[in-house]
Amino acid sequence: MPEAGTLGRQIRKLRKEQDVTQEQLAERAGVSVDLIKKLEQGGRNDIRASYLMRIAAALDTEMSVLIGKRPRISGRADGSSVLALRDVLLDRSLLPGFSRDDDGVPAPAAAVDDTVSAAWRLYWAGDFAELTARIPGLVGEARLARLPHALAQAYQLAACLLVHFGSDNLATLAAERALASAADGDDELHWATLHGTYAWTLLHQGRPRESEDLAVRMAERIEPTFTSPPQHLVVWGGLLLTAMAAAVADARTAAAEEYISLASAAAARITGGDRHDYQVSFGPTQVAMQTTHAYTMLREPGRALKAAAGVTRGDLFPISYGRHLLDKAHAQADAGYGRAAATTLTDAAALSPVWFRHQGPARSLVERLREEETKLSTDLRRLVKLTGVDR
Repeated sequence: MPEAGTLGRQIRKLRKEQDVTQEQLAERAGVSVDLIKKLEQGGRNDIRASYLMRIAAALDTEMSVLIGKRPRISGRADGSSVLALRDVLLDRSLLPGFSRDDDGVPAPAAAVDDTVSAAWRLYWAGDFAELTARIPGLVGEARLARLPHALAQAYQLAACLLVHFGSDNLATLAAERALASAADGDDELHWATLHGTYAWTLLHQGRPRESEDLAVRMAERIEPTFTSPPQHLVVWGGLLLTAMAAAVADARTAAAEEYISLASAAAARITGGDRHDYQVSFGPTQVAMQTTHAYTMLREPGRALKAAAGVTRGDLFPISYGRHLLDKAHAQADAGYGRAAATTLTDAAALSPVWFRHQGPARSLVERLREEETKLSTDLRRLVKLTGVDR
């Protein structure tokens, strides 16, 4: 969900720049004129993702531009920014005919692996400012050491981070770099899971059918047998859930429920809580979390809240749990439990304020609750200040 005021302003601005009427835009996007008018007037914005994608395509723009998604890094004094990530991805030495700058002594492989692991811990904890500062050096270190697996993960981290920052095209480029690096290695499951990351970036570009197709094709390629090791099941199940998210964004309920069914059957084979392999989490809790997301986006809050009851907090990393809380709060708001939704959002913000500020759904929901509540609770007042929706 984007910020209502930002979305309306962007639609109106882009529409007028292209000399398109509201009626023409509605026809191009396959939506009602009333919806376009409501959005441009700044009405409460809980528009379906599938409609947003259609409007963005009709205006020939990126989803991130339409919804006003932007980096909100603060607290770093060393100039860390998305531009530094851009520069490391567009390094000219990666072009054919240019030599690499290999000056220096490479670090031992074990040390590079430890650095990559530490970077992933920052990501899952939602410490985006520190991670942004580290990734350029991590890419350089992995390249110098000539470690395809570590380099692929460094690029994967960049892709994941850039999605949160709304730089979706750069995120896709980073995912491509990750895939190319992994292809030089010998771990097919690692290579497969990077297709899931690539599919995730496609989804954020507003290309759900391509995202789903890629995830399904790779899942079919690596489909496990009953004797496959658990990590194989994790990678396969993660691809199924990526395909499910794409189907949900495309408002295809039947397809989404089929993926949920397949993933649930696979998760039942995992005992002792969710597993985390190749930076993919999978198990009963992950399926419950993604099912909550699916039914929240499909506007079935009762089924979403029922699925949320199957989530075990200890099975999730901080920002994964935070994302689940955003879905739960959205479902609570849709069910008419506004104060409960504000409390749930407060819990999510406490996990990582920096991560929280990058979540469009959080800002949109805070704005919606502020409009609906006649008297703001203490939680809601704090959320309004944190997200900046009062500016």
